[in-house]
Amino acid sequence: MAAKYRADHIGSLLRPAELLQARSEQIGYAQLNALEDKHILQAVERQKELGLKIFTDGEFRRGNFMSDFNDAVEGIEAGVAVPRTWQTGSGPSPRPSMVPGTVVGKIKQTRRLTEHEFAFLKQHNPGDIKVTLPTANQFPAIYFKSGVSDKVYPDHSAFLWDIVPIIKAEIHALSNDGAHYIQIDAPRYSYYIDPKWRNYIKSETGVDPDRALDEAIRADNACLEGAQRDGLILAIHLCRGNNRSQWYAEGGYDAIAEKLFGQLQVDAFLLEYESPRAGTFEPLRFVPRGKTVVLGLVSSKVVEMESADDLAKRVDEASKYVPLENLAISPQCGFASTMEGNLLTEAEQWQKLKLVVDTAVKVWGQA
Repeated sequence: MAAKYRADHIGSLLRPAELLQARSEQIGYAQLNALEDKHILQAVERQKELGLKIFTDGEFRRGNFMSDFNDAVEGIEAGVAVPRTWQTGSGPSPRPSMVPGTVVGKIKQTRRLTEHEFAFLKQHNPGDIKVTLPTANQFPAIYFKSGVSDKVYPDHSAFLWDIVPIIKAEIHALSNDGAHYIQIDAPRYSYYIDPKWRNYIKSETGVDPDRALDEAIRADNACLEGAQRDGLILAIHLCRGNNRSQWYAEGGYDAIAEKLFGQLQVDAFLLEYESPRAGTFEPLRFVPRGKTVVLGLVSSKVVEMESADDLAKRVDEASKYVPLENLAISPQCGFASTMEGNLLTEAEQWQKLKLVVDTAVKVWGQA
């Protein structure tokens, strides 16, 4: 089956200054919601103007790409800043990173994760709608704190399988609501390709990384099971970190490609390929025939503009492993995985997305 959208994007967009200011001032819910509505509609209009055929709300109602989960459950204690060495174009950058929380009680869902987000977009009917969700695998890796969380859950795995039904129910609800595209954001898979993070998994959890990978795939498949219907794309996005134009993991997909591409029950893989740290296209030989690969060739981290000619050449190179009809193009990640966003201006962001559309038209004759 050929890719439906040739020009794709990951979902999050830079928050307008007015919205960031309103959040910092902690204005009332009704006033904030009205501002979110206004800027979401403006962002959708810009997506239309660029020629995109798939639309998101930019994640404007979220504090970060996974805060829809935090806002919908009980059992998570507010986060704290912890040391983490992020990587930038100029080298390592040791600085605090805000961990969104610690699990301190049994997870209890209090509301749907994205019902309000999708309902607003559907009401305004921009066209085909994409909704993003965090992978269930994201939370045990960052919320499980020894000495605290193990008083509630015996280990990471027990916590994970309490999260799976919540994400699964949301995917099914969005499918039933008529979403066109559901994307799971799954940066945790980068831990299985980078030696330093593989060692971290061993030391932190005592679990062999290959066994952890197997469980991660089972968990994501359990969330997706039974949600497929005609007209719906189920997809997964893999990244290596995307906080304020920084990253934390490196390495190609080689170590996980056969299992990941062969076993994950998705229609499309959205993959980072904007820099040498992502490796070669060769692991794409394991992608099953008929599945879509969205090549993240345009950087959402840096201001410098790529060349449409160079991007077209890279698509051609990837087509040696995946048929051209099953390829598409996008930025490698969102522009604002956290609401503070990457180090570009809104104008530069829209210019990058225009380049995605222009390249798609150049290669396939359509966006």
